[in-house]
Amino acid sequence: MSDPQQTQTEGTEETFISHLVELRDRIIRAGIAVIVVFIGLVYWAPDIFRLLARPLMQNLPKDGKMIVTDVTGSFFVPMKVTMMVAFVIALPIVLYQIWAFVAPGLYQHEKKLVVPLVGSSYVLFLCGMAFAYFVVFPTIFRVMAHYNAPLGAEMTTDIDNYLSFVLTMFIAFGVTFEVPIVVVLLVRMNLLTIKKLKEIRPYVIVGAFVISAVVTPPDVFSQLILAIPLIVLYEAGIIAARLIVGKQPAVVEEASPPN
Repeated sequence: MSDPQQTQTEGTEETFISHLVELRDRIIRAGIAVIVVFIGLVYWAPDIFRLLARPLMQNLPKDGKMIVTDVTGSFFVPMKVTMMVAFVIALPIVLYQIWAFVAPGLYQHEKKLVVPLVGSSYVLFLCGMAFAYFVVFPTIFRVMAHYNAPLGAEMTTDIDNYLSFVLTMFIAFGVTFEVPIVVVLLVRMNLLTIKKLKEIRPYVIVGAFVISAVVTPPDVFSQLILAIPLIVLYEAGIIAARLIVGKQPAVVEEASPPN
């Protein structure tokens, strides 16, 4: 007769291995989606980079240009930008693969909550990137050009440094626009109450200005561009939590885990 404990251990190992195999397959599918989109866009890589650089180019002095300090920079930087765009476009497929992997382990009410949260998170992140591109970049570059004019300094930058700057800004503002989702989740998971969120409002305001001082260039106007949306989005999260979570009855967890 076989040992029941040994049989249970072997079953657990087989389940763990099957999960690893599924995770590998999901990662491969997500990677293939990004690569396919990248291949479809790679022909237009220089145009995509010029589009990304437009906010800076419009605020450079007449006949101003960006420079390349690395021998391979003019090739790899547009490729990096195109890969970033491909990842953003393919992100719904990547998120679906993540969802398909974790969904079997979720309760039914959790599945109903995750789908709208993931979708709204993606939309809000894109809104944050759009806000950075259309509002923040032109404002910051215009301010920097104004500071350089009295010094007689010519405003220019290396394309690799510019890419690092815009990626930092995209991530900063994309994450900032996720604040309403975070607030709703904190209330939904009973980690914080709406009353507590209102009580800590002064600390959030101070934290918003500290974060903006670290992320943005060292001028007051640029810091306000990040701090004010952060505060407004926090207030929007409180309103959303009151409307969405406040009206939902408490969900009773099932006694047994999902199949």
